[in-house]
This record gives sequence, structure tokens and C-alpha cells, in this order.
Amino acid sequence: MTRTTRQVDERRRWKALGVSLVAAFMTLLDVSIVNVAVPSIDRALRATPSDLQWILSGYALTFGLALVPAGRFGDARGRRNAFVLGIALFTLTSALAGLASSPGWLVAARLVQGAAAGIVNPQVTGLIQELFRGAERGRPFGLLGATIGISTAVGPLLGGLLIAFGGEQDGWRWVFFANVPVGVVAVVLGWRLLPTRPAGAPDGHRLDPIGVLLLGVGVVLLLLPLVQQGQWHSPWKWALLPAGVAALAAFGRWERRYARHGTPLFDLGLFGFRSYALGSLIALMYFGGFTAIFFVLTLYLQNGLGYRPLVAGLTITPFALGAAAASAIGGRLVNRYGRPLVAVGLLVVVLGLGAVEFVLRSDPHGPIPLLIAGPLLIAGLGSGLVIAPNQILTLAQVPVPQAGSGAGMLQTGQRIGSAAGIAAVGSAFFSALSGSGGDWSSALRHSLLLAMGIIALALLAALLDRG
Repeated sequence: MTRTTRQVDERRRWKALGVSLVAAFMTLLDVSIVNVAVPSIDRALRATPSDLQWILSGYALTFGLALVPAGRFGDARGRRNAFVLGIALFTLTSALAGLASSPGWLVAARLVQGAAAGIVNPQVTGLIQELFRGAERGRPFGLLGATIGISTAVGPLLGGLLIAFGGEQDGWRWVFFANVPVGVVAVVLGWRLLPTRPAGAPDGHRLDPIGVLLLGVGVVLLLLPLVQQGQWHSPWKWALLPAGVAALAAFGRWERRYARHGTPLFDLGLFGFRSYALGSLIALMYFGGFTAIFFVLTLYLQNGLGYRPLVAGLTITPFALGAAAASAIGGRLVNRYGRPLVAVGLLVVVLGLGAVEFVLRSDPHGPIPLLIAGPLLIAGLGSGLVIAPNQILTLAQVPVPQAGSGAGMLQTGQRIGSAAGIAAVGSAFFSALSGSGGDWSSALRHSLLLAMGIIALALLAALLDRG
């Protein structure tokens, strides 16, 4: 290969990565950006509380449901096909969501939109595994970590800006319409730049439909009571959790059996790698605490203190900036320091959130957005040393032909962690709010302490890594 050819290939793979990261940002952003649009949607469509809950959580449910099958499809049939299909479907459903004239229409669009996001995201991680090798994965995974951190934290800010742009009545529609031009460009560039063939040998086996069914049932049974816990008040909902565990156990037994004569949906042997098993556990617990913070903080700022969506979004921006800066650095340092770097990041997140709790306790009536900017910046810096480095370490030993399904299972754990964390931390928030007679500051402090405890469990897991 000539030097000119190598330069062209080098530029092409970075362009492909750039398109993939934009797509990942857009799909992950829609997890949080809709939160600030809920009041406008409520007024415009006269939605019931159940409708609003499904508009928010239905996306996360179908997102988590599609991840592993989509990752396996990309491994077997080529990542470009899966990526383009996912982005095209996401773009179409974004337009349909923006045009919604009834709550049912919007809920249906959000469910399909979430599934489309679940198709896209495993392809991004699989693409990095395929196009980059060894230590050179640090930089692209650092950029992916920054994308994850920023998209989660900056959603309320962009949502506030779009609502301000579009007006109180119809501004929520622009939260969805903004995806359309970006999605169209991503489809065109993705088709041109992404690899056209599977990473490994051609896969002639079926895509394990029974495995898809068992995993889907297990994920739904686990996520449904978590994402609906605010609206589904029957205690019987929690009976779905052990049923979900049983379905996942059946999935595991089936995958071992299927592997004897075909290629399973997910190779359980990946959990034999200490890096994959431990990293998946850390991701599950970290996302359980990390994602929930923005949920309760947005409620506190808007409903408790009366700030507008734009101000609430600006308040969370320091976390996003810190995460972006540290992710790029963390991706490069992880090959030198390994899991201890993740442990340091988790400790910094806990300290930053502890400083937020201290501020709320010391001066609950002060200018909160300004007072907590510094602590949130510190927590964001810590987060940047967690997400990308942990992802690099977790996927380091995963063979490239299994990169999509391996990344899909890792992200499924993140989605389950996020749903469980929001359910637990949100319950603590509302329980404390009710018990304190409407003291929003006290409620936020209680929920922050729980989130810190969940993140501390991830820190303990990172400290147990002796490899």
C-alpha cells in the first residue's frame, strides 16, 4: 500500500468515525432532551400523565430492546447496512414525532424512534473496534465517551434553546424536527464512508430468533416496571423483575445450546474475560447513578425553584464541558494507567456531587445555578475519566467479529442501569419531597446521596480489579 493510499484510508476512517459520532450524539441526546419539552407537550396535546411517561420512557425501553440484536446483525451482515437503516428510521420517526397531533401518535413515534436509536449505537462502537487497533483506539473511544457524556448532560440546554426558538406552544416540535436535516446528511455520508462488509468471515447462520425473543422478553420485563414506576402504582409490577431474571437465565441456557451448532446472538464466553465482566458491572452501576442526577436536578431547578428550561440547561452545562474535556484525555491515558484511572474518575464524581450536596445544605436559598457550577464541573471531569476509559477496557479483548453484539450487551446494561437509577433516585426524591412538606432542596439532597451511593458501588467494583 502506497503512502498516498494509506493517507486516504486514514482520512476515510476518521470521516466515518465523525459521521458515527454525530449519529450517536443525536440518538443519545433524545434520551434527555425531551424532558424539558414535557410541559409544552402536555399543553399542546392535552396528554395524560401516562402518555407523558410513555413519551419519555418508551424511547428508553425500545432503545434497550434493540441493542443486542442490532449489534449481532451488524456483526453478521455489515455495519453500514444496520447504521443506514437505523439512521433513516430515526430520521423518519423524528419527523413524525414533530408532526404529532395526538398523544398516541407521539408515543408510537417515540417507541419506533427508540428502536432506531438502538439499531444505530452498537454499530458505532463496533466500527471503532473494526477500524482501529490496540492503543490507537484510545482517541476514538475518548471522543465517543465525550459524546455520551455531553449528549446526556446538554440535552436540557438544547431543549430549552429549541423551545425558546419555536415558542411555548410549538417549540417542542423543534426538539424532534432538528434531527431531520442531521439525519439525512448522516444517511448519505454513512452509506458512502462506512465499511460495506462484515468485520469477520461471511456469516451464513440465522440470527438466532429464539435468542432474540428470550432476550427481548427479559429486557422488557426488567425495564417495564422501572420506566413505568411513576404511573403504574400496583405493587404487582415488581413481580416482573424476577420474571425478567428468569427469562434472561433461559436466554443464557439457550445461547450455550445454540453455540454448539451456530453463531449465537451473544457469546456468553465474553463474560469469561475479566475486563468485559467487570467493565459491564461498572457501567451498569455508574449509569444507574450518573443519569439519574440530571433527572432530579432538572425537576428541582424548574419545578422547585421556578427557573426556565434554558436556565436549567445552562446550569448542567459545566458538567458537560468537564466530561468533554476529560474524556479526550482519559481515552489517551487509559492504556497507561488502566482501571485505576476509572477508579480515580469515579472518586472525583462522588466528591463533585458531595460538593453539590454541601452547597444545597449550606445555602439552599442562594443563586443555586451559580453556586453549583463549580462542583458540577468537577463531577463532569470525573465522569470523563469513567465512561470512555471503562469502555476501552471493557471491549479490549472482544474479538472484532463480535464487537457489535458485545457493545450492544454493554449498552443494554447501561440502559437498564439508567432506568433502575432513575426509578430509585426519583422515588427517593419524591418521597423526601412529600415527607419534608415540599422542601425541594432537602429532596434533592436525599436523592443526590443515593446517587452517590450507587456510584460508590461502581467505585468499589473498580477497586476490586487487580488485573
